[in-house]
Amino acid sequence: MDDVDAEHGRSADDAVGAARALEHVVDPVVAVADGTVTYANAAARDAFGIGDADRDAATALGTRWDRLAAAIGETTVGTARRVDLEGDRDGARVHRGADGATITFDRGAVGSHGDADEDSLADPAEPTADASDRLTKDRAIEEAPVGITISDPDREDNPLVYTNDAYEAITGYEFDEVVGRNCRFLQGPESDEETIAEMAAAIDEERPITVELKNYRKDGTEFWNEVTIAPVRDEDGRVTNYVGFQNDVTARKEAELALEERTAELEYLLDRVEGLIQDVTAVVAGSTDRSTLESEVCARIAAEDAYDGAWIGERNPATGAIDVRSSAGTDPGRDAIETGGDHPAVETLETGEPVVDTVEGATHAAFPLSYNGIEYGVLTIRTNRDRTVDDRETVILSALARAVASGVNARETSRVLETDAVVAVELDLTDRALAPVALSTEADCRLEYRRSVHRTDDETASLFTVTGASADELTAAAAALPDIDCRVIVERDEECLIELTGADDLVGWLSERGARTQAIESEDGRARVTLEIPRSANVRSVVEAVEDRYAGTDVVSFQQRDRDGETREEFAAGLEAALTDRQFGALQRAYLGGYFEWPRPTTGEELAQTMGVSRPTFHEHLRTAEAKLCRAFFGDA
Repeated sequence: MDDVDAEHGRSADDAVGAARALEHVVDPVVAVADGTVTYANAAARDAFGIGDADRDAATALGTRWDRLAAAIGETTVGTARRVDLEGDRDGARVHRGADGATITFDRGAVGSHGDADEDSLADPAEPTADASDRLTKDRAIEEAPVGITISDPDREDNPLVYTNDAYEAITGYEFDEVVGRNCRFLQGPESDEETIAEMAAAIDEERPITVELKNYRKDGTEFWNEVTIAPVRDEDGRVTNYVGFQNDVTARKEAELALEERTAELEYLLDRVEGLIQDVTAVVAGSTDRSTLESEVCARIAAEDAYDGAWIGERNPATGAIDVRSSAGTDPGRDAIETGGDHPAVETLETGEPVVDTVEGATHAAFPLSYNGIEYGVLTIRTNRDRTVDDRETVILSALARAVASGVNARETSRVLETDAVVAVELDLTDRALAPVALSTEADCRLEYRRSVHRTDDETASLFTVTGASADELTAAAAALPDIDCRVIVERDEECLIELTGADDLVGWLSERGARTQAIESEDGRARVTLEIPRSANVRSVVEAVEDRYAGTDVVSFQQRDRDGETREEFAAGLEAALTDRQFGALQRAYLGGYFEWPRPTTGEELAQTMGVSRPTFHEHLRTAEAKLCRAFFGDA
């Protein structure tokens, strides 16, 4: 037994000593490789009745083996896992190596077998197996996939007297460098003092313990060490040694800590932005005009501790540069951006996506202000302390930017009726997705837009007068077109009044973008559309949205003009606001259907059917609408 391992500087007696030490460990320990038991200490032999001939793990461990084998297969080499064993009070810990696994059972997980043969319970100092079998068991401990150490508490400072190959691989320390020293040399500046105290207390109380502790390798690198220490007792119950198991769990521990850190960051982020979102939402809901909205949003963001400042800019259609409309906590002059630069605001307007980048040493995050395809500019936020903006914060701030864009859209839409300065835009559309274009082609007729109306099912339909086709021809043509519904309200000698709906509602879509449809005239598959857009709005963005939505769109003209006094449209809009949807629908159908002419081309009952109401109900709505119309002209007197 005096042969020396030339590579590790350990004698064969060291391995034998390790095996003997494990023989006195009170917890059953079994080494397994390829389904074969290569070693079992005395506690395991007693608990499971393992004899020298019992090499098959399934036979030796019984029903436990299926669960243990599955756990071994699921355990990464060089790591360990806890396994609960069904029917047992406790469980076992599996340590996985490249060539096998070591299983340490809790004492409560197994009872005394009671039928172990005499050989299996023999004194380890007097082995009953042949020498080669004993050497195999000793080698199993030496080559176990976890670090194994044995210390001697009878010697001063409880020094190590044995380490195996895995211990050297984990720590980088060779056998001769550690034997005779207390294992505390693995500790360092970030080793937790409370955990160290727990281990010391367990040794003082002569009880086993398992902890996770940050240790340091020979080269100074840190690693997380799962340390299990258990006392080894002789026949009289006296502690003769302590056996230690070391397992490098750095990957798992770092993943756990990273998850805890991400969770804490997310909780902090949610707590921080909750108030910001509530305040910005209140600003969006309460601001009376776009400038106030943008100014208050920037001020609220700049007041947040995590941000240095914010500004909102929009593309100048004449120069292409980004003009700063409002800012807080940042110098607009410094942040004025020319197109073609590498500022994140430029990239955001080009791509329509959030962009985070560093500008002059500070993190800038830019978010598009876009609603229903209409560009209203860009919101740019500068963080403090060079802090970056991660994906989660980007998602939250993007939602905030969408809320701001929605508020801007609402303010711009309300200006359509209030502003005196408008841009009249004429467009030619040939896309058959547009209902009047498709119907004028299919029925070979001419359609002229009169107004949009609300149906009883809250759908919006458009009223058109049609010339060049009969009611039957229009109905047949519409039936041949997908996603188009045409209802003939009134048929006269030379024209029809129809209610037209389709999957594509141009008038409603334009209204959501702050544009008012003044006229649609469609003939031979081409529609001339006239829009009014507030001069202060992003006219270019609205037109580009139409071009993107409808293939073959041509811009015919732009014309700026100022309104003088109350326009016809404003008077009509004021009257419409005073009428309910049903009252307005009854009055509109009666007028456009010729109900006020004589002889009447249609009856009240027919008009009531188009509204889905009874004749008395129709007449009640019509009389109320007529009264409101008279008051609008003559006052309340």
